[in-house]
Amino acid sequence: MRPAARDELWSRAVAAGAGISLGCAALTVWNRKTLPRLSGPGAPVTEAVTVCVPARDEAERLPALIADLRAQTGIPRLRILVLDDASTDDTAERARRAIDGDPRCTLLRGTAQPPRGWTGKAAACRVLADTAADPARRTGSADEILIFLDADIRLAPGALAAAAAELRDRDVALLSPWPEQQARTVAERLIQPLLCWSWASTLPVRSADRGTLTSTVVACGQFLVFDAAAYRAIGGHTAVAGSATEDLDIARALRRAGYRTALVAAHRFARTRMYGDGSELAAGYRRWLWSAYGGSVSGGLAVGVVAGWAYWLPPLAAVLGRGRVRRWGLLGYGAAVAGRLTARGLETGRAPGPGDLAAAVSHPAGVAGYFLLWARSHRDRRRNALTWKGRPLGA
Repeated sequence: MRPAARDELWSRAVAAGAGISLGCAALTVWNRKTLPRLSGPGAPVTEAVTVCVPARDEAERLPALIADLRAQTGIPRLRILVLDDASTDDTAERARRAIDGDPRCTLLRGTAQPPRGWTGKAAACRVLADTAADPARRTGSADEILIFLDADIRLAPGALAAAAAELRDRDVALLSPWPEQQARTVAERLIQPLLCWSWASTLPVRSADRGTLTSTVVACGQFLVFDAAAYRAIGGHTAVAGSATEDLDIARALRRAGYRTALVAAHRFARTRMYGDGSELAAGYRRWLWSAYGGSVSGGLAVGVVAGWAYWLPPLAAVLGRGRVRRWGLLGYGAAVAGRLTARGLETGRAPGPGDLAAAVSHPAGVAGYFLLWARSHRDRRRNALTWKGRPLGA
């Protein structure tokens, strides 16, 4: 190939990558402007609301969540179920002390391993949902709203009332309030904000939530709010017994059954630090990343090619290119940084700080780290080496 033709091809490739980056940044801006936000306080919720908290080895984090739940306002018919899922630490004792005799709270003890074909979390959620539905365990009428929370989430007073009201106002079967994902270490800042950015930059969420396409669903398993009747109509967590991403798959099951689901920003009311350091983050992501893109290696590679085109090629051109190529590279790289900062602002509800800016500037490295974790997740799955909290996850 002649040098002139090669230069033209290089220029067009960089321009196309920059165009992808610009388009994704524009969509992120649109989502930040249009995504509904959890608001309140409103009128008290008159329906019966049951909160279900599966907890395994959560002695350090669970007491703070229980304190948050006991401090909730606006839900006079609130019931709280906490399951100690065969923990190997003192989760149960710490939970009992945090409950401190509150009659709204019930501590359940699980000692068995998950049934064959079930993940630990799905099995724990089924136990909680079955307990919530058991007439012998109720003190009043049947629950009408079911809320599943992870032990690492923190809630402001009024969070549950706001979420329950939003579920009814939106007339959906599942509301997924997206909490602020806190990140403190370098690895967390680099990788964790990619969760929000991944959907904010690729999916017009408000429009997608008007329909029931399973391919456009977004959900966060840390905070799920269900219409109890719809949840039970699809079989609850039995429908996603072996899923590595039960939050997304239960939302898809609802949509397949004709129900609508919706996402809402919840940064005013909910925050979480999912992982405590880089090693926890790597283990957590490797546990489920193999299931991304339908579990397909070829699908993941295709996404990787597009991501490299949009987020690696422009910064490379900005450094190594000249003239028009460099200008396209700078434009594409700038769009990537702006898009990531916009997504972070959508998630936190505030202007990005210095750590967020540093992570956004390092966005190409974050994307590379994500795909490295994806590859390792597939490797561990092939070796049947996937585990979580001391339990094998199977092939």
